[in-house]
Amino acid sequence: MHFENSSSSWNSLCDVVEYSGIFDSEKHQPHSRCMDNTRVALRENLKQVLNKRDRTNIWLNGLAGVGKSSIAFSIAEEMKAAERLAATFFFSHKHAQKAAPIIPTIAYQLALAFPRIRSDIVAAIERDKMLLSSAKSRKDQMHELVVKPLQTLRFRETPYTIVIDALDESISADEAARLVTLLTETLAGPDLPNIHLIFTSRPEAHIRAAMHSGVCEILLTTRDEDTIQDVRYFLRASLDDIQKSRPAIFGQPPTPWPSDDEFEKLAFKAGGLFVYAAMAINFISAAHHHPKQRLDLLLREKSTVSADIDQLYRQIIATSEDPIAHCRMLASIIHLWKPLPLTTLRHLFHADQESFVVMLEAFSPVILNPPDGIGNVEIYHASLSDFMNDPLRSKEYHVNNARAHEHLACCCLDFFVRKEPMKPDDQWFALSSHTSWGYPSRYWARHLPQAYPSSKLRNLLALFTETTLRRWVSSTTDTALLRFLCYNLVTAKGTYLSLTWIRGPSDIVVGWRIHKALREAVKRHNELDPKYRVPRHTTSCRSILICSGPLVSSLRWQASMNFSARRHCTLQMHVTEFDTYCTFNDHRQFGF
Repeated sequence: MHFENSSSSWNSLCDVVEYSGIFDSEKHQPHSRCMDNTRVALRENLKQVLNKRDRTNIWLNGLAGVGKSSIAFSIAEEMKAAERLAATFFFSHKHAQKAAPIIPTIAYQLALAFPRIRSDIVAAIERDKMLLSSAKSRKDQMHELVVKPLQTLRFRETPYTIVIDALDESISADEAARLVTLLTETLAGPDLPNIHLIFTSRPEAHIRAAMHSGVCEILLTTRDEDTIQDVRYFLRASLDDIQKSRPAIFGQPPTPWPSDDEFEKLAFKAGGLFVYAAMAINFISAAHHHPKQRLDLLLREKSTVSADIDQLYRQIIATSEDPIAHCRMLASIIHLWKPLPLTTLRHLFHADQESFVVMLEAFSPVILNPPDGIGNVEIYHASLSDFMNDPLRSKEYHVNNARAHEHLACCCLDFFVRKEPMKPDDQWFALSSHTSWGYPSRYWARHLPQAYPSSKLRNLLALFTETTLRRWVSSTTDTALLRFLCYNLVTAKGTYLSLTWIRGPSDIVVGWRIHKALREAVKRHNELDPKYRVPRHTTSCRSILICSGPLVSSLRWQASMNFSARRHCTLQMHVTEFDTYCTFNDHRQFGF
């Protein structure tokens, strides 16, 4: 019986682990590591600190693109080979990571690295069934799952390492600061083995404030001479590889390329920014393009400063057939709640399939698109998201966040409208991320609060609520799908019944349909699964009445103003229709 409990507790831990946070996870392919013979001095300095039998922590910080994650990966790889890696957590914009699984993920890795403490971790879970809950105190989790088990190893003299990469990605500023404080304070106890913490991030003020005074801070800059030389080495080696891999263009043996002048111009543009160098090489080596011509395109526009990543992004975007339309799709990929594989994106972007494929090819230097179609389509580096989200940087290529979410919401709703209703036997896999239904089913409503309420989006919502939603609620028998439906309907109702979205009586009708669908979905779920009931108060329609008053007043006020006669008549008609609708649907029908 004890063995069964232990096995069950271990499985519970495995279920909540965020595997994308483990440094060498397949979800991180292609792995970003330092090229041989680069960052040599820096890596040696880091290892000298990590070899000390104390608890000196390291904060490696620098601007986006200077190679922090590559250094962190290489150090983690070396520590693992030396059997001195305790755990890692690599945050990434490419994965929908949250703060909740961080401590369980660290505990899971500790159990694998030190089999002696696995039973202690499992026993802690057995004692407290809520220990792995996202609502549990992080401090309690840290004490029970990490600190207490590690006390067993307190007499070991070997220093170990925990690597936390990209603190400024995926989680909020407050969560990042709290995580730094929690790890540094709890792992400094006297009854623990020597563990060095390595943090990497941009030099954000909130992270700096959380670092203790004794931390070893290493600042990476684009002006450091060693870094600049490493980037030059990377560029030279990569250009040589392009020559050797394209004998039809460069001959055998390959002719000299590029010229010394061309190489110096490219090296100046890259400066000490590794991400610039990597994406420049991606651009030059793109399939179906001549490397010499691509290099000429990059060098055509002169740079007055080095490491100008914005200029590189603008040049890559400008080479596409339709930069504005392609940037809209690029912004949609950036604003997805989670990255998706190519096949799922084709279903989602059904109306723009041809343009989408062309966009992926044009933007291949900055977008990772696995050739086997198994992995996710993701942006190459977080700096592209920063560029696209800042109108002062992206300029004419900027896509407003509200427009990106509008496009994604439209794509999700269009998917539902054109698809046949799911058969009951197929509903169990609808939420799976491996099916075309997965993303729209989970996230359609999450895009609404941030979406621009365009006429296209509101019309799609009207069509969806009139036909598809009604059939969906009445035919769904899978309780997990019903729970997600209830959650999405609560979000949709809260968003739609606001003065931003309501433009006329027809919008109130849509809000009423959403409310009725929510009420029916909650009722249906609770009948099918009375053990895990959805609270009935989530179906309250009080917000409809609250919103209706200001809308009528607003419409009447507008109608009373000195507009044209045609405008006046239209608004007066809206008011009449709305009053009739609210009179017909009395308070009892609104849930009172």
